[in-house]
Amino acid sequence: MPKPEVDPTVSLDLTVDRSSPVPLYFQLSQQLEAAIEHGALTPGSLLGNEIELAARLGLSRPTVRQAIQSLVDKGLLVRRRGVGTQVVHSQVKRPLELSSLYDDLEAAGQRPATQVLVNTVVQASAEIAAALGVPEGSEVHRVERLRLAHGEPMAYLTNHLPGGLLDLDTAQLEATGLYRLMRAAGITLHSARQSIGARAATAAEAERLTEPEGAPLLTMQRTTFDDTGRAVEYGDHIYRPSRYSFEFQLLVRP
Repeated sequence: MPKPEVDPTVSLDLTVDRSSPVPLYFQLSQQLEAAIEHGALTPGSLLGNEIELAARLGLSRPTVRQAIQSLVDKGLLVRRRGVGTQVVHSQVKRPLELSSLYDDLEAAGQRPATQVLVNTVVQASAEIAAALGVPEGSEVHRVERLRLAHGEPMAYLTNHLPGGLLDLDTAQLEATGLYRLMRAAGITLHSARQSIGARAATAAEAERLTEPEGAPLLTMQRTTFDDTGRAVEYGDHIYRPSRYSFEFQLLVRP
């Protein structure tokens, strides 16, 4: 007979402070979320029985269930019929700095993968021409990629680059990140202008990202400049907010 799986939460130092004004379920959910983000609870891990966890911590079963459900709602855990409650993966928290999604996923231990859906040369629209500082109608390179982590869609990336900037081989784009290819070609990335927003998913976007039509998506538009001030890339990206977030550091103005 196969050995029963060991509950990975047994090895965690889970504690609750009953004197704290923070609700008990939230204390537990925060500790479980931290364990997922730091790799103590790895993707695919099965959480043990809620009754056993409640007994171990001296909590009621509804309290434990509420803590777990909050992580299910965040997309960190999933309840599978006949299997149990399973860790999906941690949400990628991307700092607002000039980095690529590929590098951020690798740094978060998310095993990035890429599907290149479009890799072609097109005529620049007025919007793309303005972003890249090239004449409208001039040739620019257009790349559309689906970025995945642990085999699950994370983002849909559309990038335009000035024509002739560098060769973009599909196999290379699927093996690594765009910024790595640009740096390897001797392009020094210096700064970027970026805006972040949100909107509802279209039918096509929902299908690509395995979200319901109309689901909220994070959006990001970025124009990247090299060390001479030349625009070398314009990106228009959409992200699943259950799997991805941007982090800000705010400073008080003196």
